[in-house]
Amino acid sequence: MNKEEYKKLVKKLTPKEDKLKNVVVAFLIGGLVGFLAELLTEILINCYSFERDVASIWVCITVIFFGSISTALNFFDNLVAKAKMGLILPTTGFAHSITSSALDYKKDGVISLGSNFFRLAGSVILYGMVSAFFLALLKVIIYG
Repeated sequence: MNKEEYKKLVKKLTPKEDKLKNVVVAFLIGGLVGFLAELLTEILINCYSFERDVASIWVCITVIFFGSISTALNFFDNLVAKAKMGLILPTTGFAHSITSSALDYKKDGVISLGSNFFRLAGSVILYGMVSAFFLALLKVIIYG
């Protein structure tokens, strides 16, 4: 079997995805996550007299906690298989990437765990910091 025949075979056997359905599901699930986060924020503000800033921090911590716990209990990937990008893009996806790296290297000891903790999320952090630096520099140049 040559390379072209192999490519044709792979294309024929690769399952087709319903992209429109995936987009709608991701939109609805991501919206539901956002709605629940906003609902929790409003509950903290109205029922427990939190300031909006403090309530937002607690909601973020709660979302990170549930993303990490669902990864540790090994059902986050099953949820993502059904919810698509609706769960990966919010804060839960970032928590999942860090927790899964930690779980992958836990057997290698503390040194290995520490050096591999941000293996998946490290590039996101790096490029986020670099782009934030350049945007802040641009703002200083434009606005003084």
